[in-house]
Amino acid sequence: MPNHADVLIVGAGHAGAQCAIALRQSGFSGSIMLIGREPDLPYDRPSLSKDYFARDKSFERLLIRPAQFWADKQIALRLGEAVEAVHPDLKQVVLADESTVTYGTLIWATGGDPRPLAVPGANLSGIHTIRSRADCDGLMAAIDSGARRIAIVGGGYIGLEAAAVLARRECQVTVLEAAPRLLARVAGAEIAAFYAAEHTAHGVEIRLNASITALTGQDSVDGVALADGEVIPADAVIVGIGIAPSIAPLVAAGAAHGSGVSIDAFCRTSLPDVYAIGDCTAFACDHADGTVMRVESVQNANDQATCVARALCGEARPYRAFPWFWSNQYDLKLQTAGISLGHDATVLRGDPATRSFSVLYLKAGRAVAIDCVNMVKDYVQGRKLIEARARIDPASLADTSRQLKEMVSTI
Repeated sequence: MPNHADVLIVGAGHAGAQCAIALRQSGFSGSIMLIGREPDLPYDRPSLSKDYFARDKSFERLLIRPAQFWADKQIALRLGEAVEAVHPDLKQVVLADESTVTYGTLIWATGGDPRPLAVPGANLSGIHTIRSRADCDGLMAAIDSGARRIAIVGGGYIGLEAAAVLARRECQVTVLEAAPRLLARVAGAEIAAFYAAEHTAHGVEIRLNASITALTGQDSVDGVALADGEVIPADAVIVGIGIAPSIAPLVAAGAAHGSGVSIDAFCRTSLPDVYAIGDCTAFACDHADGTVMRVESVQNANDQATCVARALCGEARPYRAFPWFWSNQYDLKLQTAGISLGHDATVLRGDPATRSFSVLYLKAGRAVAIDCVNMVKDYVQGRKLIEARARIDPASLADTSRQLKEMVSTI
């Protein structure tokens, strides 16, 4: 295995894999190396809590590209290895086995690690996350071995997607959310109420304002203790309370950082010849009025990867990609366009009782985001309104007899 690469990519998730692919597509002929902590070929991570966990897709169908692709494109893979240190002055990284790799350009694409629960008992066996294939395989093995009472800590996308799969398998599922409602960080109250009702109808128990004081058990977890003294029995616990960006080696090397490693409009860090892309990055988001934030999505990972590849091939363009997200739960497809952060009004379009509706988010009268539940047409047409930051009368937006595309011309 070579110990030098013209472009060294650390992180073999969506961002890292797409950057390597985009470099070759853009005509880059130098050497490329991709280092990943997991032993598996790069794969589609969002499917873990959806199709893979539900066993609707085999792992092979999650692969971003088959093994032969990487060989054909002369992209060297070092899998099952972790980078422990970065020395920008030497243009060198140090791996866990103390071997080194030098680089011409370094691209940091490590994503993040699941945030642990900071309570007594958090190290008991039987506590799971859903961030890697190994995580998901371990959880599925626990279910196969008889775990039926499942407590899920966190009412965001990951927790609710897992709850939907487990409800289909007739497990006894309890979702514990610290906030007053579900999806507090990513969606509005109308969407949260709808999904709470859907999960309840499928037998999932939702506990809001839940304050966890400990995980109970001897060697293995057997319950979740709440602040009011109640203990929720659990054969297994899933923790889905967000991720912490995996940036420690960059920070130790002196990279500017905040909620993630800081990058400019071209995905450059403050270190020379070091870029960063994907979930680990914090940047001024054009679609959130320049708020510096992390955007955890496949779209962001892929588009930042393409931004860097173009820059390295002499076609530098600032990152201006439009953010979008999705979640699958039961037979419901939630599609989101834009960033609803800081919205001051919402417009409900359709009737949630029909299980097909949309919510538009407004800020100072302008459309900044849209959530669509089983409403693909609204999603496709609404994106144009969001991208244009359109100012349209709320009554018109709520009128389902009019298609959103009719309003684009009024901008």
